[in-house]
Amino acid sequence: MNKKIVYVTGCLGFIGYHVAESCLKRGWYVRGIDSGTYAANWNLLGELEKYDNFIFEHKDINELDRLYDCDYIINTAAESHVDNSISQSDIFLKSNINGVHRLLELIKQKAQGTKYQVPVLLHFSTDEVYGDIIEGSHCETDLLKPSNPYSATKAAADHLVTSWGRTYGLPYIIVRPTNNYGIGQYVEKLIPKTVKYLSVGRKVDLHNNGEPVRTWLNAKDTASAIIAIIQAGVINEIYNISGNYETKNIVVVDKIASLLFPGTDKLPSDYVEHMVRIGQDVRYSIDDSKLRALGWKPVAEFDTELVDIVKYYKEN
Repeated sequence: MNKKIVYVTGCLGFIGYHVAESCLKRGWYVRGIDSGTYAANWNLLGELEKYDNFIFEHKDINELDRLYDCDYIINTAAESHVDNSISQSDIFLKSNINGVHRLLELIKQKAQGTKYQVPVLLHFSTDEVYGDIIEGSHCETDLLKPSNPYSATKAAADHLVTSWGRTYGLPYIIVRPTNNYGIGQYVEKLIPKTVKYLSVGRKVDLHNNGEPVRTWLNAKDTASAIIAIIQAGVINEIYNISGNYETKNIVVVDKIASLLFPGTDKLPSDYVEHMVRIGQDVRYSIDDSKLRALGWKPVAEFDTELVDIVKYYKEN
């Protein structure tokens, strides 16, 4: 079996950890990179270090000065919370644009040295780069129309990656997943935040009355998609990664309420604080048939997973 050598940036983040763990379980060699921002979970480092094939660097991707020989650089490092990007966007430009530029330049240095293997940059983007869509679904060739500072920085990074690919011949893959969920997600995200707030008697702040529609993708399915793409050996491609459960945000909150308070079908209105997010997207939806043609599909069932997630956050 050909054991891959991969970097995973943002390995202490929610998605990065699942990707790194999936690679390690296959016996691949993983060099994890993480700057340790507020969203990093340092408890995960001990889990990753249980594997002999894991090495960790505590470093910002902007500060990397070299790349060791590797097959793939899987870049999950990013600032990702939309509300934070609206209130202060500087760090989003630094991480999501400048950081990607740094990785591209390091790969370019490898490409200019004939004795070096040129790694593939597998870059994590987001379905939000397409903007919202009322009906139907976006495919990979659709124009990018981001609606907020966060998605704008991710779209800018996508353009950097494809441009460096065309100008310098750097091999790349871009993935655009839908809303990730699962155990261990940072509490600013909807599901863990709702469990936390309701558990301590606080109101859940819902944007636009909870009407925006999202598609939910379990982080374990996201990680399996990355493995499928790498094993397929494709390069210079873009893949949407969609979950198998689409619904309004208010429905997710009501499901959590029914698990926390058995006998409650929906969250009482006095437990909800309605807010308006500037530039709110009303619905995201992507067509991932291109990825499914590689033999991948999401397998996690939202309602089943939600039971375990709520239990975990109640106890932690």
